[in-house]
Amino acid sequence: MRTISPIQNRLVSLDVYRGLTMCLLIAEAALIYESLLEASPEGSLVHAFFMQFTHHPWNGLRFWDLIQPFFMFIVGVAMPFSLNKRMANSGDRKQVRQHILKRCLLLFLFGTGLHCVYAGKLVFELWNVLTQLSFTILVTFLLIRQSWKVQLGVSAGLLILTEVMYRLYNPEVPYEHGSNFGNYTDMLLMGKINDGGWVAINCIPTAAHTIWGAMCGNLLLSSKTAAVKIKILLIAGIIGLAIGYGLDFSGVTPIIKRIATTAFSFASGGWAILTLAFFYWLVDVKKSQAWVFPIIVVGMNSIFVYLFAEILAHRWLFDFVGIFSSGVLTPLGFDEHFIPIITSLLTWGAMWYLCYFLYKKKIFFRI
Repeated sequence: MRTISPIQNRLVSLDVYRGLTMCLLIAEAALIYESLLEASPEGSLVHAFFMQFTHHPWNGLRFWDLIQPFFMFIVGVAMPFSLNKRMANSGDRKQVRQHILKRCLLLFLFGTGLHCVYAGKLVFELWNVLTQLSFTILVTFLLIRQSWKVQLGVSAGLLILTEVMYRLYNPEVPYEHGSNFGNYTDMLLMGKINDGGWVAINCIPTAAHTIWGAMCGNLLLSSKTAAVKIKILLIAGIIGLAIGYGLDFSGVTPIIKRIATTAFSFASGGWAILTLAFFYWLVDVKKSQAWVFPIIVVGMNSIFVYLFAEILAHRWLFDFVGIFSSGVLTPLGFDEHFIPIITSLLTWGAMWYLCYFLYKKKIFFRI
């Protein structure tokens, strides 16, 4: 941990993008979506809306399936900015490389450590986003000084490699849960498979998200006009959607988030790029920034608040807040389905205030 002053002349749209993604993540940890889903009548439009804040069980794409790709993409967008700054401060690429290696190691340890927290005992599991991010950051760093053509070629190669591995391992049903190549590698690495279908080798196809993010970051750092930058982002995003949904609709490769199929990687990557284009246009070009502060506050301590939310929010903080919300609202006759919603909102608010407190104290956790 270190205490620093807020960085000036930041790309505000990136801070908003990061902050909004983290706000959504801590809202899940505060059990907001779960509480609202349980309180809504099954089969209603409200229930269908809040189902979008859960992962699709297999073949399909819900809004919540985009959050991890957004997170990994945002890290990539930020890399050219942060690496340029580090090079300007130190001028020593060896130090920058050591920092990246240290960061990747810490992310790997945090990711595997979280699974120990989830299990309540020492386990070795590689399904957490931070564990996978440690791999995608390293790959992106190795490519950061290459041309966009090389970066695009490597990202495409990783997706093709993923496609080939799954199809060669089980040609008849390459994407079936329990018998796919990802399950096979998990048995080799960990001696177990995930009940939800998640696989560790998702780090290979999702590395494309971080690489594409770095490409977009370099574009935003370039001398091109804002209009040209937005045009390129829009074209790239639409191409990603066309390929991803095209592969799925044609029956070639299904969109499956849990094993990060090629179709999913393209579709979610397309949405990530289009979202960046929207925020860049709205926040940095149109200068619509009066509303962004509460969101940026959360994004400024993204790794800290993610770890806090995963370790303490729904495992301790929700119950702690519930002592008081339930104790006050139950005697007043509030509906039993309404009290968890209030509790989850108060839990989310407590996490936001923690981020605000750290921001006001100019405390930013970096790794």
